[in-house]
Amino acid sequence: MTETDAVVLPTLRPTPFDPPADLAKLRETRPIARLAYPDGHQGWLVTGHTLVREVLADRRFSARSELRHMPIEQPGGQSGQPAPPGMFISTDPPVHTRYRHLLTGEFTVRRMRQLTERIEDITRTYLDAMERQGPPADLVETFAAPIPALVICELLGVPGEERDRFHAQSDRLMRTGTPPEEKYAAYIALQAHMKELVPAKRAKPTDDLLSGLTRSDLDDDELANIGFLLLGAGLDTTTNMLALGTFALLRHPDQLAVLRAEPDKTGQVIEELLRYLSIIPFLVRTALEDVELGGELVRAGEAVTLSIPAANRDPERFPDPDTLDLHRASGSHVGFGHGVHQCLGQQLARVEMQAAYPALFGRFPSLRLAVPPGEVPLRTDMLIYGVHSLPVTWDAS
Repeated sequence: MTETDAVVLPTLRPTPFDPPADLAKLRETRPIARLAYPDGHQGWLVTGHTLVREVLADRRFSARSELRHMPIEQPGGQSGQPAPPGMFISTDPPVHTRYRHLLTGEFTVRRMRQLTERIEDITRTYLDAMERQGPPADLVETFAAPIPALVICELLGVPGEERDRFHAQSDRLMRTGTPPEEKYAAYIALQAHMKELVPAKRAKPTDDLLSGLTRSDLDDDELANIGFLLLGAGLDTTTNMLALGTFALLRHPDQLAVLRAEPDKTGQVIEELLRYLSIIPFLVRTALEDVELGGELVRAGEAVTLSIPAANRDPERFPDPDTLDLHRASGSHVGFGHGVHQCLGQQLARVEMQAAYPALFGRFPSLRLAVPPGEVPLRTDMLIYGVHSLPVTWDAS
């Protein structure tokens, strides 16, 4: 394969729920293909489920930020800078291992189950507010965004008066079209908020994650960066799964009927929504040495972009993959990644979704879109896919 065969990362979605059609064509004919990066780099695009998991499990492929090339245009260009202390998702072992070990105990299945009752309380609070307000409503503003925001802020110990500021700055940072100076300002503002919070937790610890971490050997900069990272991840991903998942269920009433009829299978339902929607468009790794992958030689220093939506729609792993099937066993999806960098907060996200979806549709059995489906504004301008708003209505009692 020559460099003239390089493709550009497909981004045009045919429907709100389906990945770009060109990804499926590549997966069928060239599951590892030459990819042209906006900065002029020549790397690779991987679209097959098996190959994506193989790369994510292989420590010869690095997550380090200073080696990374992004497959989409970045305002201000590529940073090329090492990750600041505490930004563990952009590091490799053994640095990554140290941070991960300290944090794993805060995100166990047992700990998340302990949070379930509080998350259910939070969910009821926002449903009560929606009901009092009456239809119509923007589900993002009234339900999908505030629930994860409150949960992650409580987990980290962010004071109530700070939470709106955190959310606004996080949104500016994640928007792909935000000018570089505004992105930088949002980043600095979030960092400043966290750097104020960490000393306060050291001085007066409470029952939250940041307070617990102050008893470790992490310094203030590391703690602030970890808090910043967890806050941004906890806000955006679950918000968009809740909103886009609701949109998908409303557009597939036969599948919504499954959720309502079989509440004991909510966990399985969520795994299928994670697979089907794949709101994280890609992950990027860089080869640390020459590696043979799928019949191609990936040379040291070359970037490998892993298409999460393409992998999760691979018919070799998921029969009839473009169909939303809530009876499907979707446990091997890569919606949370795979390997040592698999999403640390995945259990928290699952608990939030398991609480939110049944409660929402149980409270409002007549819930439906308040606008034609084509008028729902999609987050095609964001790193994490979803909807900017979801206008809904229901029959008020």
